Amino acid sequence: MTRPPHTTSPAPTPAPEPSLDRMLTYRLHLLHKLTDLDSQHAYPREAGLSLSDGRCLATIGSFEPLSVKDLAQQANLNKGQASRAAQALVDQGLVRKQHDSADARGVVLTLTESGRAAFDRTMALINKRNQEIFGCLNADEQASLSALFDRLIQHSLRS
Repeated sequence: MTRPPHTTSPAPTPAPEPSLDRMLTYRLHLLHKLTDLDSQHAYPREAGLSLSDGRCLATIGSFEPLSVKDLAQQANLNKGQASRAAQALVDQGLVRKQHDSADARGVVLTLTESGRAAFDRTMALINKRNQEIFGCLNADEQASLSALFDRLIQHSLRS
C-alpha cells in the first residue's frame, strides 16, 4: 500500500497594502478632474459660460426656485461661491434674483427667459459629455454603475 505524498497547505497570501490609486475617493476625484478639463473648453465655446457658471445655471434650472443656500448645497459649493456665481448669472441676465417672502434676508433664484435658453444649451452639453463618458460602458454596465452610485450616495447620506 502506498501512502499519498505529504502535502502542506500554502501559507495564506497577505492582503496587498492599500494603494491610494485604488481608493474610491481618489478615483472619483481623478475622474472629476479629467472630465472637468474637457468641459472647461466646451462651456465657453459652446455655451458661452464658464464651467462654474454653467454648473450653477444647470443647478438653478434643474431645481428652481432656489435660495443661495440651496444652490450652494445642490452645486456642492460654499455659500460665498454660490452667492458670487448667482450674482454673475444675474449680471448676465440669465438669472432673476427676488426677495424671498418666507425669509426677509433671503433671495430666490429663478431663470430668466434668456437663462432658460442658456440652460437648454448647457444641459445639451452636459448630456453630450455624459454620453461620451459612459460610451465605454454597455447599457447593463451603465445601469449597474448608476445603481451603485445611488447606493453609495444613500449610504453616505446616512453616515
